[in-house]
Amino acid sequence: MENECNAVNFQKRFALIGAAGYIAPRHFRAVKTLGHNMIAAHDVFDSVGVIDSYFPEALFTTDFSEFMYRIRKEKADYLTVCTPNDMHCPHSIAGLEAGVDVICEKPLTLTLDELERMNMSQIETGHNIWTILQLRLHPEIVRLKKMIEEGRDDVRYDVDLAYITPRGKWYGASWKGDEKRSGGLATNIGVHFIDMLHWVFGSACEIIVHHVSHDCVAGFMDLEKARVRFFLSINPDYKPADAGGDRMSAYRQIVINGESIDFTGGFTDLHTLSYARIIDGEGFSIDQARAAVSTLEVLRNANAMPLKGECHPLALKLRTLKGC
Repeated sequence: MENECNAVNFQKRFALIGAAGYIAPRHFRAVKTLGHNMIAAHDVFDSVGVIDSYFPEALFTTDFSEFMYRIRKEKADYLTVCTPNDMHCPHSIAGLEAGVDVICEKPLTLTLDELERMNMSQIETGHNIWTILQLRLHPEIVRLKKMIEEGRDDVRYDVDLAYITPRGKWYGASWKGDEKRSGGLATNIGVHFIDMLHWVFGSACEIIVHHVSHDCVAGFMDLEKARVRFFLSINPDYKPADAGGDRMSAYRQIVINGESIDFTGGFTDLHTLSYARIIDGEGFSIDQARAAVSTLEVLRNANAMPLKGECHPLALKLRTLKGC
């Protein structure tokens, strides 16, 4: 009986906003896998049958006010925010003001101004905002960071990063295709990689954009310990001929000083690991997300420069494909 009581006392109570979205099932799965409970969920859309696979007893409502009332009444411990990117700031602050800690999906926010508002709300309420920076937990990236830290201080690395995650025509018609809501392509698909680069190689001295369009962003980042050429896209036609997989499979590649780092796998349980760390008080904070938010804001507002100097090879290939 004592063990059962301890288990009940340990169990955390979660609520989730954005239940109809693509990423919500990973959060449901993490909470269930760790033995905790989802007491309430909210979305303005009601196509949320996925909840049955995890927490069929959870209250669901399309009414935001009722959802927030339930968070307070049921004494939730955490609010998970999985809404469109432009709503991360107001929904996170609403959670703090309701008296709970917040777990916010990437990107934590779109601007440094919003980040400061969230930070001030943390201070005022005494509750915390945690975010999902899952590549910091990927075994190959952890190994890479250790290698860089144990290397010589005077060495700077040449890095090529390519991430192509093909998306169909729905992408542009959804909120993800609206830069004001999503923050643009680099923010929406590149935030984990930009954060990883800062975590491993340090802060940015210079940021240059070589190409920007609705389906691709490419450029150069001069970091403390690395010169980084990057290429981010949702267009499957931009994948290298030797990429492998089917047309719509993702392509990820990091080449450091000519050596390729394989991190195609190992993503399945990163949300669960993130939740375990947050519950243990070791999650990723607002301050840890700051560098990526800043860089992505610069990328979003930068004008494309001519394709010369430090250009990613796929950016040069893109110029050939487009005949420019």
